[in-house]
Amino acid sequence: MEALADGTRLRLLRLLERHELGVIELCDVLQLPQSTVSRHLKVLAEGGWVKSRRQGTTHLYGMILDELEPATRKLWLLAREQTDKWATVGQDELRLSRRLKERQKDSEAFFAGAAGEWDKLRVEMYGKKFAREAMMALLPSEYVVADLGCGGGGVTAELAEHVARVYGIDNSQAMLKAARKRIEGKQNVELKRGDLEAIPLEDESCDAAIMLLVLSYVAEPAVVLREMGRILKRGGKAVIVDLLPHDRDDFRRMMGQVSLGFAGEELKRDLEAAGFSEVKIVDLPPEEGAKGPGLFLASGAKK
Repeated sequence: MEALADGTRLRLLRLLERHELGVIELCDVLQLPQSTVSRHLKVLAEGGWVKSRRQGTTHLYGMILDELEPATRKLWLLAREQTDKWATVGQDELRLSRRLKERQKDSEAFFAGAAGEWDKLRVEMYGKKFAREAMMALLPSEYVVADLGCGGGGVTAELAEHVARVYGIDNSQAMLKAARKRIEGKQNVELKRGDLEAIPLEDESCDAAIMLLVLSYVAEPAVVLREMGRILKRGGKAVIVDLLPHDRDDFRRMMGQVSLGFAGEELKRDLEAAGFSEVKIVDLPPEEGAKGPGLFLASGAKK
């Protein structure tokens, strides 16, 4: 209760419940000096409210609601409800939204320049087998499938040979231009430009959705997973391939990625929160010659 008896710490917890953020990002959002933010984070960390982990040269802070003791969790839910209408909280949300968009600028710049060579670069970094492994997890040929973050359309084109219809979704105009060339002549493919935080497809319009090496480029993975669940029919299959946790910050910067991979338990928790059951996450064997970090394959069924 002592830790919650301060408006700044309440604002911090509201932010850290939703996102892992560094001190500099928190200073920007809260409009407070680093010494003040660090002091309050120390109080919250000592009280067990937040945890930190190192990513490159930065320490990221976050609060995992499910890991709080039941009484502590109840106390926080009450405090959060009482602060919902704070004007300052509304301002924090606006600045946080801007900050998260800034995180993705590196990704957007990377894809604008890499569109023509993306498929070659992806094979060089990760190999080829992961795409086939993911497609094997998909189900019958009558399926309507969404390829989320379709990039240059390589997987979209392969999927079109096996299922009834494929939607390729990407927010990069350059990538979609490359994809159009790749899927030319395939009548069962439709490409759409849009953000994965707001997928331009109707609710329950797909039997399956696949997302290959995309999640590490988005600022809010949990939001994207919820959108993935929204477009799937009940029982629909989701398949994700992405990076296992690693510490190669130079690689992350080179590839324009937002995150340094995903821990299995955290991803499983986010998938279940997004409405998926039967969640399975397995590490993929590294391919000979692949230069990038190791990969995992995750799958789940829409409840």
